Amino acid sequence: MISNRYASLLALLLVPLVSACSADPSVPQPRLPSSTACFITPEGSVPVTLEVAEDFGQRQKGLMGRKALAENEGMLFVYEQPQNPEHGFWMYKTLIALDIAYIGPKGEIGNIRTMAPCSSGNSGNCPSYPARVAFTSAVEMNRGFFSEHGIGVGDRLVVGEADCLAD
Repeated sequence: MISNRYASLLALLLVPLVSACSADPSVPQPRLPSSTACFITPEGSVPVTLEVAEDFGQRQKGLMGRKALAENEGMLFVYEQPQNPEHGFWMYKTLIALDIAYIGPKGEIGNIRTMAPCSSGNSGNCPSYPARVAFTSAVEMNRGFFSEHGIGVGDRLVVGEADCLAD
């Protein structure tokens, strides 16, 4: 029979182990609140629906573990402070081929990068994709989305249905 003292010690040792298992990055985070948005190009407006990742944990998990992303859906990563050009994203435990647009404070696209999935169990085996420009938000979409819709550097993102209808 285990004494109360040893049972308490065992419980203290198991709690972090169980917590670590439940925080497995390969388990997709639940869908985040979404916002209607659009990309504005010289040719017109491209409507999208974006899940919004606003806090550190949501941004860190992103689209990890997701097996698919609907055609005109993506994820918007919002930062409180401007991020430097060396800051970037990685695809650790991300299963979907994605493109990312790094966006400046006025909604302008500063850079677009293509990112390859990385299902490796070792995060060191996954490349990162630095922005190469300062940015305050970023949008991940299915690979090819930006080129298929003629969206490029200098175009802009507008968030909010009313703002998209006005453009």
